[in-house]
Amino acid sequence: MKTVLMVAEKPSLAQSIAKILSRGNMSSRKGLNGACSVHEYTGSFIGQSAHFKMTSVCGHVMTLDFIGKYNSWDKVDPAELFSKAPTEKKEANPKLTMVKFLQVEGRGCDCIVLWLDCDKEGENICFEVLDAVLPVMNKPRSTERTIYRAKFSSITDTDICNAMNHLGEPNRNEALSVDARQELDLRIGCAFTRFQTKYFQGKYGNLDSSLISFGPCQTPTLGFCVERHDKIQSFKPETYWVLQAKVNPEKDSSLTLDWDRVRVFDREIAQMFLNITKMAKEAKVESVSKKEKVKQRPLALNTVEMLRVASAALGMGPQHAMQIAERLYTQGYISYPRTETTHYPENFDLKGCLRQQANNPYWAETVKALLSEGINRPRKGHDAGDHPPITPMRAATEAELGGDGWRLYEYITRHFIATVSADCKYLQTTISFSIGPERFTCIGKVVTSPGFTEIMPWHSIPLEESLPHCEKGDLFPIGEIKLLEKQTSPPDYLTEAELITLMEKHGIGTDASIPVHINNICQRNYVTVESGRRLKPTNLGIVLVHGYYKIDAELVLPTIRSAVEKQLNLIALGKANYHQVLEHTLDIFKRKFHYFVDSIAGMDELMEVSFSPLAATGKPLSRCGKCHRFMKYIQAKPSRLHCSHCDDTYSLPQNGTIKLYKELRCPLDDFELVLWSSGSRGKSYPLCPYCYNHPPFRDMKKGMGCNECTHPTCQHSLSMLGIGQCVECENGVLVLDSTSGPKWKMACNKCNVIVHFFENAHKVRVSPETCDLCDAALVDVDFNKAKSPLPGDETQHSGCVFCDPVFQDLVELKHAAMRHPMHRGGQGKRQGRGRGKGRRPGGRLNPKKPKDKMAALAAYFV
Repeated sequence: MKTVLMVAEKPSLAQSIAKILSRGNMSSRKGLNGACSVHEYTGSFIGQSAHFKMTSVCGHVMTLDFIGKYNSWDKVDPAELFSKAPTEKKEANPKLTMVKFLQVEGRGCDCIVLWLDCDKEGENICFEVLDAVLPVMNKPRSTERTIYRAKFSSITDTDICNAMNHLGEPNRNEALSVDARQELDLRIGCAFTRFQTKYFQGKYGNLDSSLISFGPCQTPTLGFCVERHDKIQSFKPETYWVLQAKVNPEKDSSLTLDWDRVRVFDREIAQMFLNITKMAKEAKVESVSKKEKVKQRPLALNTVEMLRVASAALGMGPQHAMQIAERLYTQGYISYPRTETTHYPENFDLKGCLRQQANNPYWAETVKALLSEGINRPRKGHDAGDHPPITPMRAATEAELGGDGWRLYEYITRHFIATVSADCKYLQTTISFSIGPERFTCIGKVVTSPGFTEIMPWHSIPLEESLPHCEKGDLFPIGEIKLLEKQTSPPDYLTEAELITLMEKHGIGTDASIPVHINNICQRNYVTVESGRRLKPTNLGIVLVHGYYKIDAELVLPTIRSAVEKQLNLIALGKANYHQVLEHTLDIFKRKFHYFVDSIAGMDELMEVSFSPLAATGKPLSRCGKCHRFMKYIQAKPSRLHCSHCDDTYSLPQNGTIKLYKELRCPLDDFELVLWSSGSRGKSYPLCPYCYNHPPFRDMKKGMGCNECTHPTCQHSLSMLGIGQCVECENGVLVLDSTSGPKWKMACNKCNVIVHFFENAHKVRVSPETCDLCDAALVDVDFNKAKSPLPGDETQHSGCVFCDPVFQDLVELKHAAMRHPMHRGGQGKRQGRGRGKGRRPGGRLNPKKPKDKMAALAAYFV
């Protein structure tokens, strides 16, 4: 019996697919990483009995990054990132240990079936899975095939079973196109981002952005927003005049006529036309025409149109809408939501999808009428060769989906029903009048067949006042003729829907990445989302785009990125060489980067006008250890300290508050210490601004506070306040927070574990003695007599927090309430350093884990 490993992109998809293929007769268990389950069943595979193991990944298994020193902003010239800096594939989420998990499940398997999403990213993940699994699978006999690819567009019984019966192969070319995009975005984006971030944050204090990023797609996206802003700013309103006439077909009714000249921009000429027409007493009907017109039903729904409508009509940001659509897809309610296609294939079961909606009270009547009278074939749209249009695959209720999930599902369903409905038909009547020598027109519309507008009422023909019955030559008395003075108005800021249209038109990003690029320019504080989901550029966004235009317009114009996207598509089609495209594109941007660096003064001139220099920003906080003058604390992102006398800037931990720490000084450099805190429910620790940026010891890294400092005698250091190894993470040490009294606590210096203990104690001190059982430092506690919880009314006790039974009821484990998971500014994920087991000053051992199992220790705290 063969063993077949099957891998989907998400755990929920794996469960749904396994349930369909096994017909519910399967067993499930958790995988070793805890995030992915494994569903097992027996069945038939290519005519042989087989044991199936269905599991999943959680998106990309691997991510591309620079190796070693090239991840340091301080040690590497950004220009080296274009060619010299080697890259490597790293696990996208090391905590998930996805490679190890896949190898454990893949060991001993004979075949693999890849159920990853059927787009370019999915093809790329296929090969990431294969790289992990193939080395541990059973070796095939000679030409025996072992790798299969399932192609599907929805999580329905029909689609999944059909995919299993028609297995193909993964597409190497599409995977390579994703590799190329990843490497281009990494090298180009990091080089420009590092250079301009360091250059401008070192000069200006109120940029209010922790990262001044550049992206080959992100920057042209911002360019569209700033281009509209510039049009608004440069707009000069012009006055114009409109001639408005009203006629009275009957005594109690009037009809407003539109002037055929529309408007004139010269008042004297407008007045002349008014005088001429006022001489006439009646309006004469020159012609009456009636024409039946058609408003076409919509094309089938693709991703870009869904995102446009979600933003413009439903008030959802593109990224939020995409997340909801993906959830609806994985739950089986809609087909795959990433598609450029607006044309249904000939064999698509339109009636079957429509029948699913026959019992929904919102549209049951319309659906039943279509099924009985016969559906209309959807309009012929664009076939991009990827997935069918976005379609509802099963019925749902508002109670099932709730909130935004229902609103998006309702739109998708109404749109689908509209595509198989009839066109809207209406009769348009146009009456042409003459008043003196001037011509006026009146148009009326009467719906003869509402068609698809019944299900999409927002597209219906607006109700208008009915026109009077008349014939050529009829005369109507003139009720009023007047001159209206108006002004031209500027365009409004781009809506997200308009921006999506521009990005699609110019080939910026893909249907999947467009929401990400729009979200990025919002997150970077380049634009703000105003009412109506309009995108208004900030000062920083405006200055950056103007700076790019001044130095090299191609950095912000869509043309160059559009050309790169075309090359990437050629790689996907097998018509362009991966290495040649990569080398050629990087060479172009490397030249542009060098020119940008040489010409940065041009952008700096614009920055000077809009932003304040560091020396003029912030408030005095702590003294510099070099000149002993006050350094200014700059609160705007990224928060930092600046000494204007020495012209030095010191980065600080982010996403917390900073205040002076008792005017105490660092024994190494005489800088005043500051205290960082994430709030009353979080953790806090002191730090020396100089040591935080220039680690004083070899075993320290940039971005470490006093709670990680290995100074042997400083009263604030890890050496003096460290108690014992963290109960949850491997490398962390629980350190006494000496500022936390009377609600004392110790906090891990690596993760967010906090241990509250000895509430209302008068004094808590780390003893030089260590525990005989676990080698953790003992703690001396001093209570006031009135509030002492110690037995026998004692007020003092010395013991081990982990082992002493007297302390057992006085200790409580919690997790810090962090404002952001990464509270160290700009350091990113970092492996903790081990403390070792050598003796510390004072003759006591470094804190380490107790000798019994960690599970018992964690249970003790809980």
